[in-house]
Amino acid sequence: MEAELERLFEKMCDPKESDAYVFADKLGIKADEEAKNRLIELVKGEDWEVAYLSCRALSKTHWQEEALDAIFSVIFDRKNKERQGAFVQILEEFDLSQRFVDIFKIYLFGNFKASTLAKDYLDGVEFDITPRTIRKAEKHWKHYLHNPEDEDSVAIKKSEIEPMLLEMKELFS
Repeated sequence: MEAELERLFEKMCDPKESDAYVFADKLGIKADEEAKNRLIELVKGEDWEVAYLSCRALSKTHWQEEALDAIFSVIFDRKNKERQGAFVQILEEFDLSQRFVDIFKIYLFGNFKASTLAKDYLDGVEFDITPRTIRKAEKHWKHYLHNPEDEDSVAIKKSEIEPMLLEMKELFS
């Protein structure tokens, strides 16, 4: 089995392989603990295409939370600002119900593509919300208001976020 996993890694990482995503899917289905750890290292690596394929492979495993931790760390790393959108796009393959605050942060601080995709997740995913989740979101919202990267988007985000936060608070009052 290990030889087969190694072959799948080689095929997935081969820049000339036109069906690399197929090998990523197969690798994810067959991954063991060692393969999972290697995939997570590739997610954090310098080659963003291999990192993306590794995310795809990890989405097929039962190590979703570990994979999401690695993916979010890559998304929030400033050096990946130009590539955020691709990593946010692959999140559609994961269960995001426990990740409201992470998605909210991407919406606030991500590049245009990442922010747009995060807004779609905020609108479409059924998140598990707690009072603590709301407090964390409010903290990031206040930080955004005091440090906006794009002054033009503050009014738009304000019109979307303030009603959302109010509605979530009303759930617990």
